[in-house]
Amino acid sequence: MRKKPKLTNIHTVAQSRIFNLESLDVEFSNGATRVYERLMSRGNGAVLVIPMLDDDTVLMIYEFSGGTERYELGLTKGKIDKGETPIEAAGRELKEEIGFGANKLTFLKTITLAPGYQSSETHIVLAEDLFEETAEGDEPEPLEIVPKKLSELEELTYNEDLTEARSILALYMVRDIINNRSV
Repeated sequence: MRKKPKLTNIHTVAQSRIFNLESLDVEFSNGATRVYERLMSRGNGAVLVIPMLDDDTVLMIYEFSGGTERYELGLTKGKIDKGETPIEAAGRELKEEIGFGANKLTFLKTITLAPGYQSSETHIVLAEDLFEETAEGDEPEPLEIVPKKLSELEELTYNEDLTEARSILALYMVRDIINNRSV
């Protein structure tokens, strides 16, 4: 049986508008101790939305990414505003980023990126039965919307513009969900 370690001396080392960098002392049940550092998210998490035009066509976007300093192909995503549920945030982000609403939003899974040192969570949501509707968002420029086929997912996975693990995972999840419907 796993026994949760004892956490002590938790304090902020540095902070930005998005993250707090914390240090914490960790004492394990066997007496071993370590000092961990972690990025603590300042916010309510994020959503990643898979907008499906039909059972094979997903709407993806090209968006500039500061971390890689280039335009990356990915899925609709954004932070969850205070007071919003992941489903509400997903619906809002769709309208802001790609100009569509969805009559059917389905929560699939909450994932983390690097839980060993980062606290942020992303809630994956499938959007179906889309309709045109826009809302003003916070994007600095219009996003390029690109339809892609789930039936060509293996090829898409190796596209050099698609490097974000969250988007790749979500596409495989949705392909499996849709394929299992027809069984």
